[in-house]
Amino acid sequence: MAEPSPATNGEVAPGGQVPVGLVVGTVAASPLEFSVGVAPDQFLQLDDVVVTRRKLPDGTEVQIAGVVTNVEAGHEGARFASDVFLIKEGALPAEVSEVAEVTVTRVEPEVYVPPRPGEAVSRAVGEERDSALYFDKMADAKVPVGLGRDGQPVYLNFEFVDGTRGGHVSISGVSGIATKTSFATFLLHSIFNSGVLAGEAHNTKALIFSVKGEDLLFLDYTNSRLTDEARAKYGLLGLPATSFRNVQVFAPPRPGDSSGTPDVRARDKAVSPFYWTLAEFCEQELMPFVFADGEDERSQYTMLIGQVAARLKRDHSKVGADGAVQIANVDPGRGGQLRSFEQLVGLIEDELLDEDTRRDWVAGSTSTGSVNAFLRRLRSAVRPLSAIIRADLKDRGNRALTTSEAQVTVIDLHNLPDRAQRFVVGVSLRQEFRRKEEMGTARPLMFIVLDELNKYAPRDGDSPIKQILLDVAERGRSLGVILIGAQQTASEVERRIVANCSIRVAGRLDPAEAARPEYGYLPPAQRQRATIAKPGTMFVSQPDIPVPLAIEFPFPAWATRPAEKGHWTGVDTGPAAPADPFAGLDDDPPPF
Repeated sequence: MAEPSPATNGEVAPGGQVPVGLVVGTVAASPLEFSVGVAPDQFLQLDDVVVTRRKLPDGTEVQIAGVVTNVEAGHEGARFASDVFLIKEGALPAEVSEVAEVTVTRVEPEVYVPPRPGEAVSRAVGEERDSALYFDKMADAKVPVGLGRDGQPVYLNFEFVDGTRGGHVSISGVSGIATKTSFATFLLHSIFNSGVLAGEAHNTKALIFSVKGEDLLFLDYTNSRLTDEARAKYGLLGLPATSFRNVQVFAPPRPGDSSGTPDVRARDKAVSPFYWTLAEFCEQELMPFVFADGEDERSQYTMLIGQVAARLKRDHSKVGADGAVQIANVDPGRGGQLRSFEQLVGLIEDELLDEDTRRDWVAGSTSTGSVNAFLRRLRSAVRPLSAIIRADLKDRGNRALTTSEAQVTVIDLHNLPDRAQRFVVGVSLRQEFRRKEEMGTARPLMFIVLDELNKYAPRDGDSPIKQILLDVAERGRSLGVILIGAQQTASEVERRIVANCSIRVAGRLDPAEAARPEYGYLPPAQRQRATIAKPGTMFVSQPDIPVPLAIEFPFPAWATRPAEKGHWTGVDTGPAAPADPFAGLDDDPPPF
């Protein structure tokens, strides 16, 4: 039994906890919010979970639990700011008071009455804490996402992630500080290892697009900087402090290398090159993804894209094993074997500029201005896309992007121009979404981790990628496709995508961005805190809990940069890439 506190009239709260204060009577309490006068020998901080009780006339005891959302301290009896000096010297009588505002999270039983002034308030621990935060209702759907301010685990309800009652996760924060991708990979690690997937864990897949450096290419390497303290945090969360086991990495071919060697610097295991042959480009009608910028759908020439893609699909024929093509029904002087994207674009250009052959490709009413606009955009795509659309490399047999070979598939995009990145993201998302549609079942799940969501699904404009992401957001959870999207500015992401995310997470925010209505789920105090949050601190909002919870997730147990590489724990799913003499020379600080 805890020792009673003199400041709370010697009371000991039910459960044996020392009261931290009493419900104040100078601030009106409601069934959804009340204030606590903090005892002089106690303290309350933001995010503390507290509980109080009220006994009804019929003898029913109502337990009212909540989360501290603000704390204020002041002098009672002072009138002027300068009075603080007199009070300090003892020349003016006054008392220091601390008052904590509490937002109610749960009332049991559901009799919504306010707590009475003078009732003891204590910190919620054990079963009381689990009840206050609805963890007791999550049963086998608890996914640990970090530790709360009290050092105890905080959980997500997996039913709001896997599509059962909701789906998708939105993570926002300042680039380089908010550790968005670190949290996304930790969330995957927790989902794979917490037991919520049961027997489906092995077949559940994750597709990760790496757009910033090679930080995500070492998920199956242990982190050499992991401390015993960090390992202990994994233990508290019930998770193994291990790296991912089954990872496949895809990277584009190195420029100027005729052998198709993956363009990676520091990783030398389980790396495969990826590219599309000209035959695949024609057969799969990939032309729309060449025009994947957000403003393209508002242009006059967009009607030509589908017509040209249909003609290529209808009249192409594959030549040889390397994916070269020949286009039928064209001028014999133009229709030889095509082995590069530039040659294919040149053929299209010649055919469309010739008024006699243009009508075989596009509708006769198409204006010359629209044709020229289409060709200008197509010609500008030659340089960025030539490395990944080609037919001049020997088929290595493992270059097709697929998630079937590993649990986690990482597609490295950071060496590609922006135009090529959009192409790869769009084509890959379409391929995986179609695969899940053809399966006809939501399980096993497919997680898609995409950073810079505001670039691929901007609020304004339209594009093929944006349409796919909207489809994922609106229909994906019924198909078992779950989006984990990260962005610096949620205010610039298509509203329907953000609205369909059941779980919303915010790290360090820019002050101007924090003021946007997209962060209305954060109480005012948390919005302000988010502008000074340190790396590793996230604010997690989920439908079960009325108040977002501040958590700290552990330092990654997997390497997040070359300098952290420990031993490799993965499965060899591809040929080794040549070692780089500068591998491991990375002086960047760890993510947090």
